[in-house]
Amino acid sequence: MKLWEKGIPTSKLVEQFTVGDDRTYDRALAKYDVLASIAHAKMLGRQSIISGEESDALVKALEAYLHTVGQEHFIIEDSFEDIHSKIEAYLIDTLGETGKKIHTARSRNDQVLTAIQLYCKDRLDEVCEKTHHFAGVLLHLAATHSSVFMPGYTHMQVAMPSSFGLWFSAYAETLADDLVSLRAVQHLVDQNPLGSAAGYGSSFDIDRAFTTKALDFQNLKVNAIAAQMMRGRTELRVVSTLGEVAYSLSKLANDICLYMGQDFGFVHFPDHITTGSSIMPHKKNPDVFELIRAKANTLQASRTELSSLLTNLTTGYHRDLQLTKPIVMNAFDQLTELLEVFSEVLPEIRVNEALAQHEKYQYIWSVDTLNKWVSEGMPFREAYQKMAQSIADKSYAPDTSLKHLHLGSKDQLGLDLIKQKLDSALQTGRLN
Repeated sequence: MKLWEKGIPTSKLVEQFTVGDDRTYDRALAKYDVLASIAHAKMLGRQSIISGEESDALVKALEAYLHTVGQEHFIIEDSFEDIHSKIEAYLIDTLGETGKKIHTARSRNDQVLTAIQLYCKDRLDEVCEKTHHFAGVLLHLAATHSSVFMPGYTHMQVAMPSSFGLWFSAYAETLADDLVSLRAVQHLVDQNPLGSAAGYGSSFDIDRAFTTKALDFQNLKVNAIAAQMMRGRTELRVVSTLGEVAYSLSKLANDICLYMGQDFGFVHFPDHITTGSSIMPHKKNPDVFELIRAKANTLQASRTELSSLLTNLTTGYHRDLQLTKPIVMNAFDQLTELLEVFSEVLPEIRVNEALAQHEKYQYIWSVDTLNKWVSEGMPFREAYQKMAQSIADKSYAPDTSLKHLHLGSKDQLGLDLIKQKLDSALQTGRLN
């Protein structure tokens, strides 16, 4: 069944090419299309566009179908073009002539728009929760290893004293920023396009405010053309924001891959987290973190794919937009998997508590000693020259007892403030 069918058979090759994998991805939209159809049927009855009895019958049948589309074995058979045609066929089979009235005052355009908006709202909630959880894992590790020395590098050269607590909590606070971005894009998604029909509205006296409230949208996308223009732009904004989280995960994974190497030896993991070599029995490879890095990077590339897809499309719907579904859905699936895997394996990390004993890090405290001289009254440039000379003539002796006293330093992590940021970002989309 095709909603646009007029009795003229379509070339099998054309049909296969145009439908593609849409049925597979439409399974994820099934629940949302049913929910939107329930709201639409209620509105049609309230506005007397159909009778109250017809509206009630449609709603009852659709509410019963919610359970069906939620089943794991639910499929969209090849005889249907998409989820929209399958639902309509179900209503016609169940209600006869009344079922044919569900498409009154709407188009497949605003159907799929609404389903995608609802889908993205829910999936963004899921990603926010998992991001917040992973940040909590990082904060716990930061508290556990708050005072364990870790060398800080700039230009890949030994630079300043740091700590594992500072490193772990840096990523936790970065994820707080990412949560703000996730909530911001969720706010943009939280607009109701239902009633925009094919992108130009309709002559029916529909109540779009009612469907906005019924579907728990925060706002109505008022202009019908602007509503249609959300297609593609929504997916691009969402995927771009998911890419920000992916960037954070990729950077952390890359750190771990580097720090696990014998030349660094900062961290290691138990054998059940690492993998081996087929010919080198001594190897413990960071495969899971390399794959997190790779998958996070390919997720970021989805933005380019979507942007290219949307380039040079004029106002109004184009079938090109069908191809946005797999990109955004795969991005959600991939990021949630990365967050779940990272949250599972990172608590297994073991940090090297003896790094401060390595001779190569002896000069890392030189700046702290220099700063101590400055605080005692020596001009900075003079203190700098004195330290440089002591390093050159090998009279320098490291003082590892000096503390960093300001908030946000290795000795004043401010973990409680970072947690407040994370909790606030999750709940309100703000950092305060």
